[in-house]
Amino acid sequence: MEIATQSLGIGSRVKHPAYGDGVVIRLNVASYEVCFFTYGIKHVGREYDKWEIIEAIPAEQEVSFTAAEQSLIKILKTWSDATEIVELGDKWKNGMMILKPFDDNVKSKEIPIDTFFHKIVMVRDRIRVMEQRINSSQNLSDEEKFNLQQYITRIYGSLTTFNVLFKYKDDHFVGEKSR
Repeated sequence: MEIATQSLGIGSRVKHPAYGDGVVIRLNVASYEVCFFTYGIKHVGREYDKWEIIEAIPAEQEVSFTAAEQSLIKILKTWSDATEIVELGDKWKNGMMILKPFDDNVKSKEIPIDTFFHKIVMVRDRIRVMEQRINSSQNLSDEEKFNLQQYITRIYGSLTTFNVLFKYKDDHFVGEKSR
């Protein structure tokens, strides 16, 4: 981590004394456009030197908006608790999940599938955040990180039953892959 005036590229991570953590999303002649996690997009002058540069990415001559967008998405997924939008499969929309106990004296429970699906996606997102925090921890040894990572992989494997609910295969849970 450094505090210095230098040319930052799109995707550079910074910590501003007033706005907190942010990511450079666009370069202008006299300023950077920075997306701050708490305060949204702000313009910061290129000569500003009071922020901390957490990760500097070299400025390239031409960067498309798509590349900037992909960098921002990657950084937000890695470093925030932001929940991505994941779609429920069309055949399940507006459906109900019915939990019927074996004992006929006990009342059945109905839960909208959309509500259940949302909770599953929240669990997945929180596991991903936990995984990132484990991997970036400086208090854990590599062996401890590896052991915890194996548990996370098994958790994903246990959740593969719910893949039937996802609209897109890219959103599926993936456990340990056979080699």
